[in-house]
Amino acid sequence: MKLGDVDLCNPDAFAQGFPHAYFRMLRAEAPVSFNPEADGPGFWVITKYDDVKTISRNPGLFSSWVGGTNITDLPEEDLAGTRAIMLNMDPPQHVKFRRLVQRGFTPRMIQKQEAHIRDLARDIVGRVAAKGECEFVSEVAAELPMQVICEMVGVPEDDRRMIYDLTNRLIGFDDPEFQTSRDIGKQAATDVFLYASKLAERARRCPADDLATVLATADVDGEMLSDLDYNSFFLLLAVAGNETTRTVTSHGMRLLIEHPDQRARLVRQPSLIPSAVEEIVRHNPPVMYFRRTATADTEIRGIRIRAGDKLTLWYPSANRDEDIFVDPDRFDVGRGPNEHLAFGIGEHFCLGASLARLELVVIFQELIRQVPNVELAAPIRRLRSNFIDGIKEMRVRFTAATH
Repeated sequence: MKLGDVDLCNPDAFAQGFPHAYFRMLRAEAPVSFNPEADGPGFWVITKYDDVKTISRNPGLFSSWVGGTNITDLPEEDLAGTRAIMLNMDPPQHVKFRRLVQRGFTPRMIQKQEAHIRDLARDIVGRVAAKGECEFVSEVAAELPMQVICEMVGVPEDDRRMIYDLTNRLIGFDDPEFQTSRDIGKQAATDVFLYASKLAERARRCPADDLATVLATADVDGEMLSDLDYNSFFLLLAVAGNETTRTVTSHGMRLLIEHPDQRARLVRQPSLIPSAVEEIVRHNPPVMYFRRTATADTEIRGIRIRAGDKLTLWYPSANRDEDIFVDPDRFDVGRGPNEHLAFGIGEHFCLGASLARLELVVIFQELIRQVPNVELAAPIRRLRSNFIDGIKEMRVRFTAATH
């Protein structure tokens, strides 16, 4: 294998999962390498843990706002909408917007929801436990994060399946099953925005203890949020609060099926489940990369980076950096220390990290307790994407525990 053998622009290069062998070679031989684009200027590939940290902590030099956080360069008319999403903001604007909802995601606020989230998880696993077989992604992995974030944002129960379907179409922009054209993707975003506008109207009319009301009554520098800002905020919360935790839950179950010795450890020692969750997100972070754009000429590891260059930060590679992690390809539910970068670092550290951790811990506690013996019932179907390491379908069979 040599540099250039894998085109990281091509989602098909990820069809069998993340190409770890290629990134292992890059870390060893070309930790800062260049990937050409057929219809663009190409981009730098950042593979090492320390470089991902350094770039993430320097938003003045490595911007999320200039070109957004995806590889593809958007036409100027689409950039305004992209920049209205908090994920694509730089300080000080990013800090002001993040502060609006930050209080709802603090560890203390999340702990207040623990009993309720635990009840939801118990019911979700209990519903499938008696069946002996299920489609794990839609029936288990998707349910808890979708119910929790929809409750927090104020989406009524009857509308939650629609939000789930729309977020699938937004995330699956390279998968023909969810999207067959750019126009379909734009329509999905439009549908989310239309729904968010109705939610905002209702929140202003009938304020409630939810994030829809927080955003509908919030101001930044004395100005109420514009419709674009409000709708973009809702889109981010709906997608990020739903899709990523679903993906980690699916990969977590896959990893426990593939590593029965590690699953047996958790059955014997459920106290290891929080540690197992950290190892699952290290092993399979849901977001494979984010892009930054250099705002000035600089150097990384002696490689000249020019102003305007695109850089991509590859989290699965950073999380298996041999300089940081012992035996990084091994899946070890008791691994420690485990300072992975799956939730990002710096300005854009995942706002919902505490919520995601709690959801993941309680769903795996219930899975280990109620259905300790799980196996695949059919081949896994993966999302066609070089951005989200998603699983579309994973049929499993199991024997319910007898308590």
